[in-house]
Amino acid sequence: MQNKPAVSLTILDDHGLLVDSLSSWFTGNAPDFSVAVAETSWAGCLANGAFPSDVVLMDYQLAEPVSIEARVLTCKAAGSMVVVMSALASPELHDRALAAGADAFFDKSTSMNVVAARMRTLLGMAQINPQGSDSGDSGASQHAEELVKPRLSAGEEQAFVLYCRGLATKEVAEAMNVQFETAKTYLRRVREKYARAGRPASRRADLVRRAAEDGYLT
Repeated sequence: MQNKPAVSLTILDDHGLLVDSLSSWFTGNAPDFSVAVAETSWAGCLANGAFPSDVVLMDYQLAEPVSIEARVLTCKAAGSMVVVMSALASPELHDRALAAGADAFFDKSTSMNVVAARMRTLLGMAQINPQGSDSGDSGASQHAEELVKPRLSAGEEQAFVLYCRGLATKEVAEAMNVQFETAKTYLRRVREKYARAGRPASRRADLVRRAAEDGYLT
């Protein structure tokens, strides 16, 4: 596997922090994929000289008025495999994405380990663990021990997800219909729990990365 070139990957999502987080996740956990394009707009993808890539991982809904059908068709015509993700997990979106020609559809709460494994299966690649060696039960268990997922309360999890999707703390409070200090406390507790788990998340970018690693956004 190490002698084979990495599969080129495009990541398309209109949330820049999520694009950065997913790019970091693939770099650190899936060396058999190489992020060639990381864009927050469809227009940016089309203008990027490295597009199209072997695989395109795209958000179902973008701010631009370009349908999922048009985007998937363009990628498939160029020979790319297409994986669609959405924060709205519904049978209708799933069916529409696959009908458009997408190879797979995932709810954004899905672990990236699952997404990457499915991509490898679709491409006929060997499954590997995050360290890049052949996968096995012991390797999977070791990785699970290294990435301890803190147990969050319902309020902490909701505030965490909203904040990592780009909302300011004040906006998180408004969305949750709670006081500003309550939302601030939820986020402080999330940071503390990740720190106790040995996975510091003092900055917003760190929190977004933890959210992506643990399947809260992906």
